Amino acid sequence: MSTFDNATADRPIGLTAPSGIDRAAHHRLDEAWLAAAWSHPTTRVFVVSGGQALIDDTPEGGTELLMTPSFEAPLTETHRYFLGTDEKGVRYFALQKDSLPGRMDQSARPAGLREAGMLLGPRDGALMAHAVALENWQRLHRFCSRCGERTVIAAAGHIRRCQACGAEHYPRTDPAVIMLVTDDQDRALLGRQVHWPEGRFSTLAGFVEPGESIEQAVAREVFEEAGVTVAEVEYVASQPWPFPSSLMLGFMARAGASEINVDGEEIEEARWFSREELTAAFASGEILPPFGLSIAARLIEIWYGKPLPKPGGAA
Repeated sequence: MSTFDNATADRPIGLTAPSGIDRAAHHRLDEAWLAAAWSHPTTRVFVVSGGQALIDDTPEGGTELLMTPSFEAPLTETHRYFLGTDEKGVRYFALQKDSLPGRMDQSARPAGLREAGMLLGPRDGALMAHAVALENWQRLHRFCSRCGERTVIAAAGHIRRCQACGAEHYPRTDPAVIMLVTDDQDRALLGRQVHWPEGRFSTLAGFVEPGESIEQAVAREVFEEAGVTVAEVEYVASQPWPFPSSLMLGFMARAGASEINVDGEEIEEARWFSREELTAAFASGEILPPFGLSIAARLIEIWYGKPLPKPGGAA
């Protein structure tokens, strides 16, 4: 594998940079503390709805979540989630609503995490990822899986409790493996999913099945999707991916053989690329680089040896 220069090697994977946020989980069941935190003048709040929040450009050229003091936050028909505190003691909450509030500030705009995660700083990106994951889980798990009765929110948004049978339900995270496979010629295996546009290639990925190790999941998914056997698997890093509830576990893997046989159901096309072939394909527009927020781009970069081109052909 190629190695990064130091600047590239130190660049964090999207949504994994140190955020400075302490989730302070020990306060989630302390209603008196939460009430005091909510009423504190430094507390900041933003609204999340349908996986989106309002973001705004700063005078310095950056982008941030549009947050308000808690006393200005809309509380009608809303659920309140405590997200944590920062090193200055500021408390952060998200409000789940059916729609985002209207804004007099014309520069503010709604954005999903795929867009916002590329623009926001580490603190706001982490806060939004936490809030979006909680919102999705809350919307989809309103009833008890044990007895079927409606559940209520507890622990500042981090538990749903059934008052009928006493069961407690916690936010769901689905582990998924994502891997860059190379062969004995050090070529990278990239595939195109059936619903992707022509030219959009990325690493292979799939969910871990019950009773399966993550290494076994890597080997199974690569064989199922591309017909390639995997001989070596090396863990690289993880990435939260609340689209809607995954944790991506990134790997580099070595193929035992180079013959490809795609499944045609999830993967329509798969190809081996040398670095030179991939560079030429990027330059000609034949191949579109994967979405920059995803760990897939970083896995390819580890092998490629430099950052992938940005949309529009910029380096």
